This record gives sequence, structure tokens and C-alpha cells, in this order.
Amino acid sequence: MVTRSHERATVASFKRNRRFAAEYLNSVLEDGDQDELMVALRRMAEAFGGVSGVADAANLNATTLYRTLSQRGNPELRSLTAILKAMGLRISVQPR
Repeated sequence: MVTRSHERATVASFKRNRRFAAEYLNSVLEDGDQDELMVALRRMAEAFGGVSGVADAANLNATTLYRTLSQRGNPELRSLTAILKAMGLRISVQPR
């Protein structure tokens, strides 16, 4: 029986289903903190072409994006918007 880690299964789910990826990220934004957001963005970057692929699609420097998505990363709104757009996602605001 072949097994895979939860991390790899989550990334594979993002690849197959952008709606799931969006729901996951919305959940993190609603209930999580900065650290959880950065983990989610790293997982999503892996699913959508890796950091270098996302950096290319977002017109960002790959080295800068690695730093931005690190545990100490703190992306600017402009960078976050570009990263999400490269993944086929966007930010929206909804009433509570």
C-alpha cells in the first residue's frame, strides 16, 4: 500500500480543485494567524507551479518570494494580490 503525507495530499487537492484551495485559504484567513497564513501560501505555491513558477507568473523575483513566504515573511498587499492572481485566486471581502 502506497501512502503519502498529509502535506502532499493537501497540495495534490489544491492542484485538482481551485475551489477547495480558495475555501482552505478563506478558512485560514478567518480563523488563523500570520504563521498559518504563510504555511497555507507555501502549500498553495507548491501546488500551483512551485515558488519559482508562481514568482514568474506574478512577475516577482523568486528569491524575494521565497523570503516573502518564509515563516518570517510578511507580504505586502500588492505582493499577496499578485501571488494569488498567479494561482488563479483573488481576495474578496464579505459581510459577517
